[in-house]
Amino acid sequence: VQLQASGGGLAQPGGSLRLSCTASGVSINNKPVMWYRQAPGEQREWVARRASNGYTEYAESVKGRFAISRDNAKNTVYLQMNSLKAEDTAVYSCKLYYWGRDYWGQGTLVTVSS
Repeated sequence: VQLQASGGGLAQPGGSLRLSCTASGVSINNKPVMWYRQAPGEQREWVARRASNGYTEYAESVKGRFAISRDNAKNTVYLQMNSLKAEDTAVYSCKLYYWGRDYWGQGTLVTVSS
């Protein structure tokens, strides 16, 4: 099982980015997937999750601005990030829970700056 995260980059405050997390070796359908982030000098924090039944949940800091979705055909989970703020700057990583294990993708850097 491998996860490949991509889509990070530089965005201006108020801008948008869409992160992708593509799985190989396992179908993401009906699997819980989560996004985390770690800002420089900070602890990693949970950002969003999509449960196996499709239920979504968000950290208060991103609620109303970020949205997690899934494309089963592409075996990919997305994190749409809108109204970006400087404090959203971080390395974002995705995690899949499967058969009692956590599988992590490598991080993708998001920088929000003017």
